Amino acid sequence: MDATTVRGLVQWEPTQPWELTDIELDEPGPGEVRVAIKAAGLCHSDHLLLGGGYAGMSRPVVPGHEGAGIVEAVGPGVTSLVPGDHVLLLVPVPACGVCHACISGMTYFCEDGQYTGGGRQITDHTARHHAKGQDLGIFVFLGTFAEASIVNERSCLKLDPSIAFKDACTIGCAGVTGWGAVQNTGRLETGDSVVVVGVGGVGANAIMSARFGGAKDVVAVDPLASKREAALSFGADHAFATFDEARDHLRDVTWGKMANLAVMTMGEGNGQLLDEALSLTGKRGRCVIVNVHPDNEHDAKLSLRALQSSEKQILGCLSGSWHGREGASFLLDLYRRGLYDPSKIVTKTFTLDEIDKGYATQSAGECVRAVVVVD
Repeated sequence: MDATTVRGLVQWEPTQPWELTDIELDEPGPGEVRVAIKAAGLCHSDHLLLGGGYAGMSRPVVPGHEGAGIVEAVGPGVTSLVPGDHVLLLVPVPACGVCHACISGMTYFCEDGQYTGGGRQITDHTARHHAKGQDLGIFVFLGTFAEASIVNERSCLKLDPSIAFKDACTIGCAGVTGWGAVQNTGRLETGDSVVVVGVGGVGANAIMSARFGGAKDVVAVDPLASKREAALSFGADHAFATFDEARDHLRDVTWGKMANLAVMTMGEGNGQLLDEALSLTGKRGRCVIVNVHPDNEHDAKLSLRALQSSEKQILGCLSGSWHGREGASFLLDLYRRGLYDPSKIVTKTFTLDEIDKGYATQSAGECVRAVVVVD
């Protein structure tokens, strides 16, 4: 791989498919590093970007935000990383540490997140990626669907070299988001009953989180038989194809009390299913919305009476309500102690040239999370 030219995917316009092309990389600026991407997870958020989603994201843009790789070069002022370090890339934003959100412990809501749509470097809001004479943005400050990317030092967490890149790469998004949605946003308590709707990368991690956190009953809902089978291997007690089946089961095993927590982790959210999700929960039941909804969706179906009379709660969730560094460090510690195995989620790998096939395979339920591996 040339020091300044790499292959990567670019989406030129919101309505166009991405193109695998040559990308020119500048040298890392102050506080930045160049990372050779060795593995990148195929998160549905990137597929939503491909379909024209994220209307506020400027194009052209390099997609991809789940990744792991090796530091190749560091810019001025970088102190925590050196060339050769293995790193996990973190989302959603390289937090500044000094804004109100950061000092309030909500670094995932750092005010610098307002610059996500521009796709430029957080330090000076200029581009380090270029192709065909145009500046390129990078999705979620990362742009992992390429052989290498320039990212902020704060977006990197050192990895033990013994951890395989293909296993580690999903931790930064799917792992942190799924586990955090249950533990942080959903406020899981020991003995709770939990329903996870949608068994993709995030849903699989939510199931593991509920099992690890002491849930009494863990129920998965997914229309695909392969995903339901996978859910049981991740720790679900039962898996059903429909909301109706899950509702009947919960009514029986909880003596009508229903679930304490429902976590929505479908590939793409659907507001018309919100009432179905809430119906799985009982009094003061919590429904956590993790899956991304289309930009133009503004309507949802739900029983306002149930919301009021049963004090049910609808909770939004960004990145597991967790600082990526804290969440990923927690999961990596569990991994080292044999209590968390992200390799169970990744059962199919593809090359950059095969990324469309990877997403098709994932959508068909032939794997829970597909990963692009870069040699």
